[in-house]
Amino acid sequence: MGELKPYKQGYYLWLYVPSLAAAIIFLLFFAVATMMHTYRLIKTRTWFCIPFAMGGIFEIYGYGGRCGAYKNTASLFSYALSNNGALLAPALFAASIYMTLSRLIRALHGEKHCIIPMKWLTKTFVFGDIASFAVQASSTGLSVTGHGAAAKAVVLLGLFIQLISFGLFGVVAAVFYRRILKSPTSECFNSNVQWESSLHMLFTVSALIMIRSIFRVIEYWSGESAYLLQHEWPMYVFDSVPMLVVMTLFYVRYPSRIQAKGK
Repeated sequence: MGELKPYKQGYYLWLYVPSLAAAIIFLLFFAVATMMHTYRLIKTRTWFCIPFAMGGIFEIYGYGGRCGAYKNTASLFSYALSNNGALLAPALFAASIYMTLSRLIRALHGEKHCIIPMKWLTKTFVFGDIASFAVQASSTGLSVTGHGAAAKAVVLLGLFIQLISFGLFGVVAAVFYRRILKSPTSECFNSNVQWESSLHMLFTVSALIMIRSIFRVIEYWSGESAYLLQHEWPMYVFDSVPMLVVMTLFYVRYPSRIQAKGK
């Protein structure tokens, strides 16, 4: 039976003892999903999906950290693994999602329907994604040095960057969808592209990541004395399950067939 222990001088890394059974179950789920994504990206050579597969790896070691923390909640290594894995994986998923939209627009020759010039489209979103990733990654160092309040502020900043980036992405994708429906290009009638189902997939996975990020903002904003940070089940319901669904949907509608003519 796990026991809640302080890291040092009465400072607790965890506010509860992580569930070993839940951590093992989701570790196995994400391991299977990651192996399937890795196999598909290598088979189809869809290299822009490498960040997505890396996100799955982050999820795996995140839940591995929870498994280790069950027996020793004072373990700095287990806490760092769990914290980084859960926080950073969605940013890696987002990188491939952003690049999928860019390739879809080019495949349809629908650049005129995009409200952001194509030369800036991917750069804009990936830059925001990298900023979100870097900011959230820096929070672990603050946590383990006892700067809990500063760490939570940094996490919130990274999550807000992610929310703004995804919000803008949703606007760009929705406007493009509306315009391409009104004025379809000849490539829209190419059944190999499957652009509508791909856009629907992008909308769905983006919404799930938004929901997860909003949950994380509320969780950290509420503080350590609030219910969300003191109980584990909300994290599985609003983070683990949505991210597993994201990996499943992206695999089902894998963007390997999205490519511009002649490329």
